Amino acid sequence: MTLKAVILAGGFGTRLSEETGLRPKPMVEIGGKPILWHIMKIYSHYGIDDFVICLGYKGYLIKEYFANYFLHQSDVTIDLQNNQLQIHGNKSEPWHVTLIDTGELTMTGSRIKKIRDHVDDTFLLTYGDAVANIDIDSLLEYHRSHNGCISMTVVQPEVRFGSVEFGDNNKIVEFREKFQGENVQWVNGGFFVCDMKVFDYIPEGDDIVFEKEPLENMANDGELFAYHQHGFWKCMDTIRDKMQLEELWKKDPKWRIWDR
Repeated sequence: MTLKAVILAGGFGTRLSEETGLRPKPMVEIGGKPILWHIMKIYSHYGIDDFVICLGYKGYLIKEYFANYFLHQSDVTIDLQNNQLQIHGNKSEPWHVTLIDTGELTMTGSRIKKIRDHVDDTFLLTYGDAVANIDIDSLLEYHRSHNGCISMTVVQPEVRFGSVEFGDNNKIVEFREKFQGENVQWVNGGFFVCDMKVFDYIPEGDDIVFEKEPLENMANDGELFAYHQHGFWKCMDTIRDKMQLEELWKKDPKWRIWDR
């Protein structure tokens, strides 16, 4: 069976309102391409070209993007009088993209529940706002090594500020600049591998947050396993994050693991 990647692309992206007032967050561009495209290129590098995208806020813009994808990627001659279109050197990816309207106000867990009929085996799952140089093959191999129904990538996010320790009379006894290591908490990095049993943990309704009751119950039942991502990972949560990713794209795009 074809391995599919499910991408959650329906949120409002309120903390990136400078961009998301006009378009959904996954369509915010890095280097002239939507971050959604970057995420799909990561999966495609590992031979995963079948996608199910959960739409919500301004989802029609994502539909229009893929409906006209060959226009974005190719040179064309348009004969207006005869209503004809000639493609020159189509550079489109070999992607099969299923676009599902899961509701504008639907929460993450409920969005996943709504695409149950579009997957029929183990599937990959991620959010539409984070990129990484993650080894998908290694993640899949790890998932197959245990009996849990879900593997969750965990990451150590960048530390924005230095840390300070105080002694008596508020005297600073130790100052450390930004660092990552054993004292930095591991958090959900958003690249999952899921078995079909995951759907049993998601109740009906549109208000189910995947990161709360479903994942908590899977953890309580011993079904949730952590895959540690030690390489690059970054979520585009704010305009500052977008600017940082733009700079990285120009100089050192660590998540660009694809050749072309």
